[in-house]
Amino acid sequence: MTGMTSNGRRPLLNRRLTEFGTTIFAEMSALALSTDSINLGQGFPDTDGPAEIREAAVRALRDGRGNQYPPGPGVPELRTAIAVHQKHHYGLSYDPDREVLVTAGATEAIAASLLALVEPGDEVIALEPYYDSYAAGIAMAGGTRVPVTLRPHEGRFRLDLDELRDAVTDNTRLLLLNTPHNPTGTVLSREELGEIAKLAVERDLLVVTDEVYEHLVFDDAEHVPLATFPGMRERTVTIGSAGKTFSFTGWKVGWITSTPDLVTAVRSAKQFLTYVTSGPFQYAIAEALRLPDSYFDNFRSDLRRKRDLLGDGLRAAGFEVYQPQGTYFITTDITPFGERDAFAFCRALPERYGVVAIPNSVFYDDPDAGRSQVRFTFCKKDDVLQEAARRLRRLAD
Repeated sequence: MTGMTSNGRRPLLNRRLTEFGTTIFAEMSALALSTDSINLGQGFPDTDGPAEIREAAVRALRDGRGNQYPPGPGVPELRTAIAVHQKHHYGLSYDPDREVLVTAGATEAIAASLLALVEPGDEVIALEPYYDSYAAGIAMAGGTRVPVTLRPHEGRFRLDLDELRDAVTDNTRLLLLNTPHNPTGTVLSREELGEIAKLAVERDLLVVTDEVYEHLVFDDAEHVPLATFPGMRERTVTIGSAGKTFSFTGWKVGWITSTPDLVTAVRSAKQFLTYVTSGPFQYAIAEALRLPDSYFDNFRSDLRRKRDLLGDGLRAAGFEVYQPQGTYFITTDITPFGERDAFAFCRALPERYGVVAIPNSVFYDDPDAGRSQVRFTFCKKDDVLQEAARRLRRLAD
């Protein structure tokens, strides 16, 4: 198979997607299976979320709620629950009928937002390293991605606000932000977000914010939605997701909140992607969003403990560890081992030590910027993390 049409005129794959092959997650997860390794690469929990929410999905199935096409914008119960959640946690008021849209996870929310709001020639600024679907979504929309790099400084990754300002041109249409940030674990501060808001208002930019890790912030970090800042609600598309908060990643229930005009624009693209999804699960997530604050507090506390468990193990093995303020990922550096190529390191790690991780270089436009960085996930059972740490400790030898 040459990848060419029968007359040989051009490759089969759309040119905009030629730089994107099989995702690194698929490659490394397959390697985990073939080597019977512990998979700390792909970020999915190895335990289900709350039993009562799982039972809510079963109840919806049995009651016939969502087994047929649900409403295109999402079932009213979930849209209302999302609006209540935003008001309760952040003081943001949204009309569930006009300002909330349910999507097939955050990935579709990102893709639909970019397809709706970006045209060929538009520049989209994204904080790199970035989740791989960002680059693909910008490419599918015909936009030009402009990376602004988060760089290590004093134990964590930081944003250079001057570099962000300099990246904005007359062609800049949209800022694509992610906080808490995957893969670095950085949580943008209230001060940093305030400066970003001023820039967006000054340059009349749209902003799409990926906030799927909103409830996974640790220590003294806080998650502050960009839409709460002056002038931002009317220009911001905020993306949330049930998968990360409730540990049901396979249900693929995400959402956006924004103004009626922006929601209508995104829905115009989204309706030709999945149209509707996850009918019975929508009813269950509506119940999940109404769980008491103690659920979110306990979930966050448990993940912080897991972060420290794996982080201590990685340090004992000899990695340089960048302490994450949020998400459930830890970025490390392999130069203490005399290594520089994270790709080669991660491909050899399963055979040599029985652990799978992800090379951060796949999240950069310039692979050299993250050449020696490796990401591990800690959303796993304690005994899995302990065993992974035990295996990796052999690196210290």
